[in-house]
Amino acid sequence: MEFIDYYKVLGVDKNATEEEIKKAYRKLARKLHPDLNPNDKEANLRFQQLNEANAVLSDPEKRKKYDKYGKDWEHGEEFEKYQQQQRQYANTGGQGSSYSFEGDDFSDFFSSMFGRGAAGGSKRSHVKYKGQDLNASLQIDIREAAKTHKRELSVNGKNIRITIPAGIEDGQTIKISGYGGEGINNGPKGDLYITFSLVNSTPFKRVGNDLYVNSDLDLYTAVLGGETTINDFNDTQLKLKVVAGTQNGTKVRLKGKGFPVYKKEGEFGDLYVTYTIKMPTHLSEKEKELFKELAQLAKK
Repeated sequence: MEFIDYYKVLGVDKNATEEEIKKAYRKLARKLHPDLNPNDKEANLRFQQLNEANAVLSDPEKRKKYDKYGKDWEHGEEFEKYQQQQRQYANTGGQGSSYSFEGDDFSDFFSSMFGRGAAGGSKRSHVKYKGQDLNASLQIDIREAAKTHKRELSVNGKNIRITIPAGIEDGQTIKISGYGGEGINNGPKGDLYITFSLVNSTPFKRVGNDLYVNSDLDLYTAVLGGETTINDFNDTQLKLKVVAGTQNGTKVRLKGKGFPVYKKEGEFGDLYVTYTIKMPTHLSEKEKELFKELAQLAKK
């Protein structure tokens, strides 16, 4: 498999911070997104590589393995287990030997393990190994994330159709079994890991399963009480009772009107509405007189 330098793909230094990696990914994702380059195969390939690079380098554990093992990073644990077994075997008087690999020697070791043949006709060439796991990133709008829906993706030149459960979170990774690389020596296929990036184009702020929104409230209703209307996340108009003397910044909770809970059909978070009291403008002379009277009354 051809080695892809994930740092070069993102255009960042190997010592880049998580924030720098995230910023670089977002900038390039906007530029290379298939929606903006529908007939550009090169841009689409670079977009897939970009998603793969981001999925690895934005995950501290995966990045650590990648920095240590390079193109063989996904098989690093297998190598370490094998090396440990060899040491234990040697310490008990067996014929095995303990190995120390660096640089290209490490890749040569995997080449022998995965069927190119080790000296002396090693039986390892007949061992079945799981295929490489693949990583991808998928950007969706928050309104899409609120509904269970199907999406078609192109991974390694293959189109696959997946179901995205309602309630998916920003940064969440889901596993699609058997959609990774081909197994070695008839081993099982690897898995596909998809990390989601949510774009919020709504006035609602999402925190977990709860939603937060600001709503204007006129002065008269705030003072005297009454009713006001708001649109919830699904654009359904709701009537809210307003208590007389409501203060600016008052927050009310609407139970069960928030975001759907992931993989729990029929369960929702709450919606919190914060009132912003709007002062009247362009007062008539009569209105000014009435406010003056109110001011005088308040002083008594």
